[in-house]
This record gives sequence, structure tokens and C-alpha cells, in this order.
Amino acid sequence: MTFNEYQAVSRKTAIYPRQDKNFTYPAMCLAGEAGEVANKIGKLLLTDKAEVNQIEREALQGELGDVWWFMAQLATELELKLDDVAEKNIKKLQSRLERNKLHGVGDTR
Repeated sequence: MTFNEYQAVSRKTAIYPRQDKNFTYPAMCLAGEAGEVANKIGKLLLTDKAEVNQIEREALQGELGDVWWFMAQLATELELKLDDVAEKNIKKLQSRLERNKLHGVGDTR
């Protein structure tokens, strides 16, 4: 499945207020779901675990799926295709790698 295929199929399950005119809802929920991923990782840190077990891995997979779903809805609301988002991101990272600019901070490295 391509990113664009996922975006199209996932859109069929999108039901929220003012769909097609509402980028705020998926943006806020994307941040919330990313927080849930971070929270699960944080709890693993509390136990000082070196490895993730299968139950924890599956829970993280579910949360990452939710992140992916909201990212797809946000991209759709912004009239962006996920394949294009991914391609542009890789080009940016490859350019930074070639220029030895992966380290550091800032969007325009």
C-alpha cells in the first residue's frame, strides 16, 4: 500500500465536525496521539527496560497507527498527498546529509 492509498482508504473512516474544512481537529488529535506514544515510551523508561516486549510493541504499534491516521487526515484537509509529503521530506534530509547538516537545529539547515 502506498501512502496515497492509505490516505484515500483512511479518509473513508474520517467522521468529525466540518470535515473538508477543518484542519484544527486532526492537528490537535495528531499532537495528542503523538503524546500517547511518548507517554508509553516514558513509562518504559521508568522501568529502565533495555528491550520492548511483544505486548508493549503491539500497544505502540496501535498508537503509531493512530498518529498515522491523524496525519493522513491533516494532509487531506491541507490538500496535500502523503506520497508528496514523504518525498519532499526525504529530499530535504538527503540534502542535509550531503551538506553535513543533519545535526543542529532549524528548518533551513
